[in-house]
Parts: sequence; structure tokens; C-alpha cells
Amino acid sequence: MPLSNIRVLDLTRIISGPFCSALLADMGAEVIKVEPRETGDPVRMQGELKEGLSWYFANYNRNKKSITLDLYSQAGKDVLARLIPTCDVVIENFRPDIMEKMGFGPERLKQLKPDIVHCSINGFGTSGPYRDRPAFDFIAQAMSGFMSLNGEADGPPLRAGPPISDLTAGLYGALAVTTALLRRERTGEGDSVSVSLLNSMVSLLSFQAVNYFASGKLPPRTGNDHGIASPYGMFRTRDGQVAIAPSNDTFYFKVLDALDLQHLKEHPDFATNALRFRNREAIKILLEARTLQETSEYWIERLNRWGVPCGSVLSLDQVFDDPQVQDQEMAIDVPHPGHGTIRMLGFPIKFAQAPCAIQRPAPELGGHTDEVLSAVGYSADEIAHMRDAGTI
Repeated sequence: MPLSNIRVLDLTRIISGPFCSALLADMGAEVIKVEPRETGDPVRMQGELKEGLSWYFANYNRNKKSITLDLYSQAGKDVLARLIPTCDVVIENFRPDIMEKMGFGPERLKQLKPDIVHCSINGFGTSGPYRDRPAFDFIAQAMSGFMSLNGEADGPPLRAGPPISDLTAGLYGALAVTTALLRRERTGEGDSVSVSLLNSMVSLLSFQAVNYFASGKLPPRTGNDHGIASPYGMFRTRDGQVAIAPSNDTFYFKVLDALDLQHLKEHPDFATNALRFRNREAIKILLEARTLQETSEYWIERLNRWGVPCGSVLSLDQVFDDPQVQDQEMAIDVPHPGHGTIRMLGFPIKFAQAPCAIQRPAPELGGHTDEVLSAVGYSADEIAHMRDAGTI
């Protein structure tokens, strides 16, 4: 597999960091998840629990090994110092000062392993006035401007439903780690990289931010309508709604052909996207008068035949019953000892030669402690002594 020779020490919890390390594990990296002795990652007890297992936890911690370690004790820090030289990557999502206070800042990591790749996933970055603030997804969505762009024009700002800042930071973290590993192959040098929830969300502001830079005008919230293209959004049908996304003139004219509204091609108010955007309520009324005459299924089939991007708004049960999602195996069933078979999200990246795979289910808390410590030279007696002392 692409990362089968890479060993990752994962000091993360909740979502952003575990998602990052899960992506690396899905591509073959050996990921050793370090958890607190008593409770482990808090997500172990969040979401839907079946027979004591959080499927939320299982989804983001598959393909990993788990060890328990008291990182506040000197003995626990000694174990960590012994593990780090055996690893290629250290990922953590503490606030920026925590690793330094523990004695494992970037310079110490480099002393322990000169070519180590260290990835810090944090709320606001490793410098600046907010660096030490705690942060969660909702805060990053709010402070990045992302929420200000979501919702109806006359309604309040809205958050995205999924924890998008955590997931985006995890994606950027995985990209940063693999890129740093590639650079290490060329130069022999490791690196320390920081990814923040705030920066990740700001980076997603797309054309809204660029248009603000160009004009100095704040973009309005547009609900399901597009911020710069028209007609574009949800259109009522005889039995529901259909999403139609003609993002340029070519697709707009195809929509008119598909809806048998060719006479609108010459309408002076709709000749360009700028005019259509200015008159978007008028053009939507004209198109919707036609879509209301047939069912959603009828229009989805016809619009696709004309090459127009369109689709229904699906609920989760419909998503995972959809033949395309099933073909792409975006829901997978994973045997989990003691818990039967659990369902989790599949792999969005499709490698032709070395595909992602489930090599092991999410680990029991501390299920690999003895195995991992034995591999770095601890004897059975030493491991037993550390267990008696509460270090593991």
C-alpha cells in the first residue's frame, strides 16, 4: 500500500487529528494511537453506542493500534521518548503550548528523531494573539466568515451540519504529512507543519473572498442560489424539488432546450450571466413554471439526457441506497470482534494499483500496549511494572 513503510505516532483525539491519521492508516501506514489510561479518546463514548461500542469512534479510528499511556508522568514521557525514534510521523492536536510543556516541542522531537515529520493540528495556528485559545468546529465556522455566507438572505448565519472545519483540517494534515514525507525522501530532512481549523475554513471561502478582495463589498447570503451564477439552485417540481446547476452559458442554453423554453434564449434580460444574476428572481419564476408541470424523476432523466448537472436532495437512507454510492462502496461493512459487523463510511480515494483497505477494526482501549512496547525493547517484567505503577 502507498504508506505501508510509514509509522505514525498519533497523539490526537476527537475528530480533526483522528481523521487525519485515519486517512494515513487507510493508505497503509501503521498508526499507533496513544490514549489516556482510564477513558481513552472522548469519542469512545460519543454518538450512537451499540453494545458499548461507539460507531462514531470506530469510523475514525479503524486500521489503528491503541496503547494507553500517562503522558503527565515522567515514566510515561520516558516511554514516549523511546517510541518517537521508531516513528516517521508524530501527529497531535493539542493547543500549541502543550507539547512544549510536556517536553516534546519541535526541537526535542528533532533531537529524538532528526528526520521526524511533526504535524500539529490546532484551533488558530502556532502564533498570533489567539494561538492559546481552545477551539471546536462551531467556533472555527463562526470566526472564519464561513457561517456568514450560509443561510437565506433574510435569515441568520448558519453552520454546516457536518464538522467541516475538523474534517478539512484533517485532510490538510494528511496532505501536509504525505508532502513532508515526499520531501524527506529527496532531502533526508523532516519538518514541523501546522494546520489550524481557522485557516482551513478561511481557505474554503473561494470566490466569495476573492470577490470581496476585488470589490470591497460583503457578499450576501444566497441560500440555495449561487453567489455569482443564475439560474442555479432548487426548483420545485410536481412532486418535490430538483437541484439544477447550469454554471455558465453553455449549460444555461441546454437547460432551456431541456425545458422546451428556447424562446428565452433571445430574451434581453437574460442574455448574459450578469443579466440573469441581476434578474435571477424573474428567470427562476419562468423556469419553475415549467418544472412544476412534471415530476422530479422526469426532469432528472431529461436534464441528464441534455447534459445538465442536476439531482435530488437525498436523505441519508436514500444516499446509501443510491446505486452510484453503492457502486463506489462508500458504505462498508467491517467485522468487529465482540460487536458483530459494523457499517462505516468507505474510501473516497480510489487507487488502481494499491487500494485503501480495512486491515483491522478500531482498537480496544490499550489493546496493543504490550505489542507496541515489546517491539521497542521493553521486557514483559518492565511492562508489568509500568502497568502496576499506572503508567500504562
